[in-house]
Amino acid sequence: MSPVYRADTLVAQLVSRIKAAVEPLGRSFEIILVDDRSPDNSWEAILEQTKDERVRGFRLSRNFGQHRAITAGLEQARGEWIIVMDCDLQDQPEEIPGLYQEALKGYDLVFARRVERQDSWLKRLGSRTFYQVLSYLTETKQDPAIANFGIYHRKVIDAVLSMRESIRYFPTMVRWVGFRSGGLAVEHAERSEGTSSYNLRRLINLALDIILAYSDKPLRLTVKLGLAISAAAFGFVLITLARYLLGHSWEPGYISLIVSIWFFAGLLLSVLGVVGLYIGKTFEQAKNRPIFLIDTTSIS
Repeated sequence: MSPVYRADTLVAQLVSRIKAAVEPLGRSFEIILVDDRSPDNSWEAILEQTKDERVRGFRLSRNFGQHRAITAGLEQARGEWIIVMDCDLQDQPEEIPGLYQEALKGYDLVFARRVERQDSWLKRLGSRTFYQVLSYLTETKQDPAIANFGIYHRKVIDAVLSMRESIRYFPTMVRWVGFRSGGLAVEHAERSEGTSSYNLRRLINLALDIILAYSDKPLRLTVKLGLAISAAAFGFVLITLARYLLGHSWEPGYISLIVSIWFFAGLLLSVLGVVGLYIGKTFEQAKNRPIFLIDTTSIS
């Protein structure tokens, strides 16, 4: 299955390459395309491909985001093995047979590891930094060479779908459910057309959502920071007392007073901001709204 966004010129090539890669395996298959309410003609391109009954299309009622669109597609999938891949053809369909053969060695899921990412150096640097921070905060190893592309057994997908939290991030959810996992080195193609829909603002928002949804470490770090500052303040009191007993004069100045007030006010606001973000995410989850809504399907 593949979430589709701003890919009207790529859908036909995506479907044809998937068919060419999968048909020699001699297994029945279906291709699920989920239009994440793309502003271009992606839905019309999907409908054109559904003339083949093995291709099924679903259109969401609005743009819910890539990972919710993946969830929508997974809920429609009926196979024993499910491939998840992006629609921009940087994930190459020709790698599917290799993933399938690797899975048959006894794995429940096999990740596609991009040997050399065909992205700009800035995007690679940002991705590497993001995954290092995410690994530290979630205390689970995150690999920047692995994204959505991979093959997953039915029981893995069922486990992921049982997680009903509103914040979705497929790679982290798959790692959380566990099971026997393997990896396969694959070639990562250059983007043939267009640019990524993830701009800096969306990437930052995604990073915040993932960190807040899958880790409470920011809260624990603020507690440690508060204790460290308290210890430093206590040490400062001891130093001041020692200086006084030794006969040194100590007159606090206006600047030091203002700096102290601003520092602690900023610290309190930061801590309150982190707590507020968690409360906001808890409120969002408590509303228990649908993760996605399907507007139209290609199935008559």
